Formats: sequence, structure tokens, C-alpha cells
Amino acid sequence: MSDDGPDATAVDVDNASDCENASDGEEGSDDEGRSDGDTFGVGIHVTSEEFQFVVHVPSAIDSGWNDPDEFQRLIEQVTWETLDQQETLRAVARTTDEGETATLGTVTMRPDGDVVDRSLAVPGE
Repeated sequence: MSDDGPDATAVDVDNASDCENASDGEEGSDDEGRSDGDTFGVGIHVTSEEFQFVVHVPSAIDSGWNDPDEFQRLIEQVTWETLDQQETLRAVARTTDEGETATLGTVTMRPDGDVVDRSLAVPGE
């Protein structure tokens, strides 16, 4: 389990979950000079009142990301396209104590929205 960090902020999401961001990660580039994308960590933080969707943002993020709300929305969208949201939230409720964050994995994305890689799983699988 990981801490969601001191820079966390919450935004509303469907089904009683919230978005939040914190710093962590890396950036890369390929042989053509095109960004390989930024890798964002994804998790669900459990509080006494709600689940919070957490996006850990790379500390050296590509300069093409100019709207933090947009990349958080894109990462959330990719996550719920990959994982069943209800199944994931039920697993988080079973496996994660209040105050902890269940790690779902990572999504690597370019600023144009292209998903380079994703490694996501329901907690406990």
C-alpha cells in the first residue's frame, strides 16, 4: 500500500469514488525523439466516508501535459475501461483498511492521449 502524498486534491467521480493526485514516476523517450509517455500510478485510497481514485503524477512530467484535470480524467477513463469498476471497488473494500491505498497498477500515456502501456489489476488478484 502507498501513501497518497501531501499534494493530494480530490475531484468527484461516479459511484462514490473521488480523483486525487500526488507526485511519483518517470518520463522517457524513444529513438525518434517522441515521448514514450509518462507513467502514472493508479490506486484507490480508502477513507471512513469514501473511496478516492488516486493518480500518482511523475515528478518529471512531459511538458505537453498542460491540463492536470485532463490527464487525470484520461487515466481514470483508461483504468475503468480496463478494470470492472464495481468489481474493483468491492475488492478494495474487502482487502484495504481505512487510511490505506490499494494499488491498481500503472498507465503509461503520451500527452496526445495515446496509451503506451497499462498494467492494471484488481487488488488481491
